[in-house]
This record gives sequence, C-alpha cells and structure tokens, in this order.
Amino acid sequence: MLAIGAGRAAVTVDVLVEGRHFRRDWSSAQQVGAKAAAATLADVAAMGAAPVALVVGFGAPASLPVSWAVDCAAGIEAEAARAGAHVVGGDVTASDAVLIAVTGIGDLQGRGAVLRSGAQVGDRVAICGRLGWSAAGLELLRRGLTGPTELVDDHRQPQPPYEAGVRAAFARATAMIDISDGLVADARHIAQASNVRIDLSWSALLAHVADGAELLRDAASLLAAQPTATHHQPEVVVRDWVRDWVREWVLHGGEDHGLLACFSEAIPAGFTVIGSVGPPIQGAGVWVDEQPAQQAGGHEHYRSS
Repeated sequence: MLAIGAGRAAVTVDVLVEGRHFRRDWSSAQQVGAKAAAATLADVAAMGAAPVALVVGFGAPASLPVSWAVDCAAGIEAEAARAGAHVVGGDVTASDAVLIAVTGIGDLQGRGAVLRSGAQVGDRVAICGRLGWSAAGLELLRRGLTGPTELVDDHRQPQPPYEAGVRAAFARATAMIDISDGLVADARHIAQASNVRIDLSWSALLAHVADGAELLRDAASLLAAQPTATHHQPEVVVRDWVRDWVREWVLHGGEDHGLLACFSEAIPAGFTVIGSVGPPIQGAGVWVDEQPAQQAGGHEHYRSS
C-alpha cells in the first residue's frame, strides 16, 4: 500500500530489453538499472508530478550472474533516490534476455496532470535538459569509440531534470512530454494530441545546446575522421557531415529525457524557448524554420532496422 498526498497520482511504465535498449558489454549493471529508472521517472516528471515510488519487474536468463542483478537493483534505487523516490515492490521471472519493466508513481499534489493534449495556439515551446548527447554517445559506441566520455556516459546513464517537471506544472504548462523518442517525434506527439502546429527554431536550439555543442561537434568530427567514412573526401564534405550529424542528433536523437513543454504564461527557470504553437493550417505537425519536418523524426518501436 502507498499513501499519495492529496490522493491524485500519475502512473507510467517503461520496459527496457537487452539488445534493444542496452548492451551489457557497453554498460555496467548499475548504469543499466539507473537508465531503466530514469526512463520512467522522466515520464512521471513530464506529467508535472513529483516522483515518489517505483515498482520493478525483472526478467533474466538463469546464466545471469547474481551480482549483475544486485548491481542493477542498486542502480535503480540510486536513480530513484536522485528523483526523490524509492523502490517499493516488484517481481522477478525467467526470460531469454534481461528485461526490466519499471512502473513509476508520482504525487500530483492536488493538481491535475500536465497532458500532451493541452497546447494552445500562441503558447511558447520550451525545453529543459540535454539534447543530442545520448544519440551521439550511442553512435560513438556503435563505431567502437569511447569518447567524448561525457556523451558516451550520457547514453549509458542519462541525467533527466526531474525537478523541472513540478516547476513547469506550477508555471501552468499547458502540455509536456519527455524527450525519449527524439525532439521532433515527441513534439509531434504534442502537436497531434493538441491538434496544433509546433514551430521550432534551429537557431534557438543551437543556443540551447551551446554548452554541449563543442562536444557534439567533436564527436561528429571523430566519426568523420574514421577511414571508412572519409575515404579521402574533400574537407568541405567532411564539414557538411559534421554539421548534419549534429543536426540529426539534436532534432531526432532520444533518450536524454529532457522535458519539452508549452507555456501560455511565464517560462520557468531552466527552460529555454525554442519555438511556438500555431494553428494546424496544413494539419497538426512539427515545422523547423518554416519547413515541415516530414520524416519520422526519432525512434519508432516497431520499425525494422
């Protein structure tokens, strides 16, 4: 049993599957556990709730070392504590691969949940948290590279701005979502649920990622410098590749679990305005610098690749 403040709770669940969401040769057990908790805790924060509890389902093959499972559990609990929550229950079962299902419970403190469906024409669109770091880290690992370490570590164990969710709720956010599938994909979720058009500004996004832009460019440069990539390409082509990789990571990368929100009133501390909400003149969707973002724009769970 769990007592929830004024009796209004936000509940969500995320599932991580080995080989799909993490690899044991890339991440420690503690990092995998922390990542599993972060995915759910960020969803709780994105509803404007204060995380209070997690319930964990864990599946693994009999060959998995017990120490790995213990360390994974420690990573889940440590990440929960960072968000102000605790693990309060769960279950275990045998499975062919490691599977972690985390249910998160948040206290809405008497408020209504912030949904995806409340964005209004005239709202400003703002972001809190990192963009592109996890996607860059994943691409580095795929290419056999281990740095810049900040990006690789962000993919292994993201750092969501949990406290920003409640701040956004107090600032009367009209809609909110965490960036798990990619900025364009998740902005489109809000646009479609609210039947609006979301216009994003690339220059505003560059300003938001300014502190990490050099890291992203360094990562892209390392990828472009690989012999299989360059093959004596002209310098101008390599520069274009670096620019395109950074743009791809920022617009379409996911799993940093920053918060994207729409506001009709003042923008709370920690959020950067990156766009606006307009009427769905050509249908609900996302535009970047007055151009429609027509590609999927991020992760799709059942896309074959």
